[in-house]
Amino acid sequence: MKAAVFDSGIGGLTVVKSLIEHKLFEEIIYFGDTARVPYGIKDKNTIIRYSLEALEFFKNFDVDILITACNSVSAHAIPELRQNAPFPVVGVIEPGVLALEKKIKDKEKNILIIGTNATISSQKYQKILKEKGFKNFISKPTPLFVPIVEEGLFEGEVLEAAMKHYFQDIKKIDAIILGCTHFPLISKNIKKYFNNEAILIHSGEAIVEHLEDGFGLKKRFPNTNLKLFASENPEKLKQIANLWLKPTIV
Repeated sequence: MKAAVFDSGIGGLTVVKSLIEHKLFEEIIYFGDTARVPYGIKDKNTIIRYSLEALEFFKNFDVDILITACNSVSAHAIPELRQNAPFPVVGVIEPGVLALEKKIKDKEKNILIIGTNATISSQKYQKILKEKGFKNFISKPTPLFVPIVEEGLFEGEVLEAAMKHYFQDIKKIDAIILGCTHFPLISKNIKKYFNNEAILIHSGEAIVEHLEDGFGLKKRFPNTNLKLFASENPEKLKQIANLWLKPTIV
């Protein structure tokens, strides 16, 4: 089994990490559109256009499934991708909510959703949470986190200032949906900001179960061959991958 994983930048590596750990695929082809990151500040039509261009790139490989490890793409471009792809296309929003449901049983708990402007404005997370019966949730666009992560600033004064800017008026929170695959790379600091009391949820935790249940992926492969591509500065992508994944990069 071969999987294609697409993200606007390096954030999708957090999803790749889960796929590698569970040995679901023999090969993963990763493409980060680092030349045009972030997607979250762009309009819907632009996100769709960029996503379809990435799809054309993946058509050069014999892949079995495409995982859009980008919440902005998952919020706006899934129908168009599925219409044009010769293989199944999976987003990350539904798996993220699945992870929340498994960890938070009390529908009265206070949920914070953070993500890019495009993801939050799409109302996709909010709609699904409401359908699932969650009553107390607020959404907060946190677009500065994406370029901070892309710069490799996983801790320090810049990140601290951004968290204070976004979170200073937010009080009691029981769980935080990391509605961007970049955010798990700064998850320890986000959790620390909230005094380690909030449960953090990200789609990488649930993507494996989603793939197993929805596509019957049960076979395990002893090794995963990871191939990394980027529209700009691929060496930086490989450096982050080595730091975050420590795989053998081909």
